[in-house]
Amino acid sequence: MLCAPAGHGANRTPVSAMTNYDQYDSLRPIEWRGDHLRLLDQRLLPATVAWLDCRSVTEVADAIHALAVRGAPAIGIAGAYGMVLAAQASSDPADLVTAAQTLVQARPTAVNLAWAVQGLLASAQSEGHVDPAALLLRAQSIEREDLAANRHMGELGAAQITGGSGVLTHCNTGSLATAGFGTALGVIRAAWAQQRLSAVFATETRPWLQGARLTAWELQQDGIPATLIADSAGAHLMSTGRVQWLVVGADRIAANGDTANKIGTCQLAIAARHYGVKVMVVAPSSTVDLAMANGRDIEIELRDEAEITRLGGQPTAAPGVRAWNPVFDVTPAGLIDAIVTERGVVEQPAPGALAQLLSP
Repeated sequence: MLCAPAGHGANRTPVSAMTNYDQYDSLRPIEWRGDHLRLLDQRLLPATVAWLDCRSVTEVADAIHALAVRGAPAIGIAGAYGMVLAAQASSDPADLVTAAQTLVQARPTAVNLAWAVQGLLASAQSEGHVDPAALLLRAQSIEREDLAANRHMGELGAAQITGGSGVLTHCNTGSLATAGFGTALGVIRAAWAQQRLSAVFATETRPWLQGARLTAWELQQDGIPATLIADSAGAHLMSTGRVQWLVVGADRIAANGDTANKIGTCQLAIAARHYGVKVMVVAPSSTVDLAMANGRDIEIELRDEAEITRLGGQPTAAPGVRAWNPVFDVTPAGLIDAIVTERGVVEQPAPGALAQLLSP
């Protein structure tokens, strides 16, 4: 079911266009410096705030793969600037094609990366030559549009939440994962600014602890109190009635609404359905892959076993133990109550609803 962009409906407070979100939007993880890309190294947070300078396509791809920069929109933006670096290094169109392949393979599940990189490649190919200045304008436009989309999605998502609600979020979907403000965390920021929330909970998010290291830190920086829980405590929290919404991001959304997100999202959505907690997915329209009919065809990235068997360089499992480390899972559309994009909101997503929302 499609909803009006303003989020009209029973028991919902109208969106306030006058809310000032600047105090809840203080972080920027990506900086273009003219001849190189500067990335806030998220592997070191919260203990150390350090920046990584990338001067080549290979360095950008390595940073994306190593999770120095992460979050679907953020890696899309980083990939776009990686294409600019490729154009600055070579005017050969074949080299730009190779650069695009290198970047896309760094993280294959998140569609934003391929969308941004292929968009810049198509632009250069349509012009018939490699123009670094033109590609830079395109990359900067992607970054600006992402920030504006996040602010708008925050408004639309907050309009779905009734006053006095508690929310649970999984993984990191804030400023660190985007151009700024965030997707799911942007909704939480907007809802907090509008005084709709009674409590915010965040999972620790194993195995990389993005919730503990990044989400809790982001909210702390912006003065939004949050309570951290173990991943395995999510169902019990829902059973207490302290949360009314599970609000998450997405790395790819299929045409029917099936959603790939951080591993653990599906089991939280199943628990939410059992306990009457609503599920909201928040992502820009670039995350929606209308060419993919359903989530069964989404490629799930598998990562190094050591991410599970070690923590902070120290072993946490018995020597020789094998591990299976999928980074994402797919939540069926039937478990999702609302998908929020900058183009509007789809409630109880059904086949064809996203295509209708995103049609020109």
